[in-house]
Amino acid sequence: MSNSPSFSKISCSPRVTVIGAGKVGSTLAQRIVEKNLADVVLLDIVSGMPQGLALDLMEARGIELHNRQIIGTNDYADSAESDVVVITAGFPRKPGMTRDDLLLTNAKIVVEAAKKALVHSPHAIYIVVTNPLDVMAYLVWQATGLPRDRILGMAGVLDSSRFEAFIAMELGVCHQDVKAMVLGSHGDLMVPFPRYSTVNGVPITELLDTDTIRRLVERTRNGGAEIVQLMQTGGAFFAPASSTCIMVESILLNQSRLLPAAAYLEGEYGLKDIFIGVPCRLGRNGLESIVELNLTDEEISDLHASAQAVRKQIDRAQEIFAGVRR
Repeated sequence: MSNSPSFSKISCSPRVTVIGAGKVGSTLAQRIVEKNLADVVLLDIVSGMPQGLALDLMEARGIELHNRQIIGTNDYADSAESDVVVITAGFPRKPGMTRDDLLLTNAKIVVEAAKKALVHSPHAIYIVVTNPLDVMAYLVWQATGLPRDRILGMAGVLDSSRFEAFIAMELGVCHQDVKAMVLGSHGDLMVPFPRYSTVNGVPITELLDTDTIRRLVERTRNGGAEIVQLMQTGGAFFAPASSTCIMVESILLNQSRLLPAAAYLEGEYGLKDIFIGVPCRLGRNGLESIVELNLTDEEISDLHASAQAVRKQIDRAQEIFAGVRR
């Protein structure tokens, strides 16, 4: 079931399918069309919800001054020939839950969504947003058999943006002058890099004392949980949607931006057979390259500890999905 008219066979515009019409997915759809990046297919299993959201977004086109098409649907056939597929489907965190607590409930949803989307969009770039993100990206790679350049996880952009926000608030500076780098897993062992985090080019290590930096790092690691605790009935969605949109934009416009994202490693940073956040150049073909930073022994150790936690979750997931093979 989809809203009409369908643009599945008549539009030559870039197309992005967003699987999961919850707050992250619907906000992402809004970001994409209002930035005039692509037509959007908003897909969800709940009958009527994506259709209603799509119609609402279509009715705002005259005000927002764009002419992008948006359809809501429950049918994967309507997502055919998408350039990018974003998977946001799954259950959000509740107070007291970690991202890892979502593993059992979300793994089946994400794998099924990826397989169904692949049938209709075999050449798309796939971006995974559902938590626990690094593990979900690995499962999508494993279940679809796609090359690593076409599967990415959105995490580092969001975590870096949170670190930037906290730095800007602490120093009382313009947020646009702050650039930060957060790598590793999208979880409690993510690795913010103060040496690579700057205010208009000046490292924060020259602007903030060690205790303050440590406090901001810890707040970044708990950034999602802090919002969940405040909201009680849901989690973050504005910043996750914006972070995903930046990745979509770099891919569709072939910008080759250097962004932190979860990618499959084949020896980079001394890690193999794992998805984890690293600096990635993203362009029209997805992952163009992984940039290996010159890290200290302590930073490498932290990154490997983060990867070890992801590996344990992947092993758990593979026990559950023993029948899923590349």
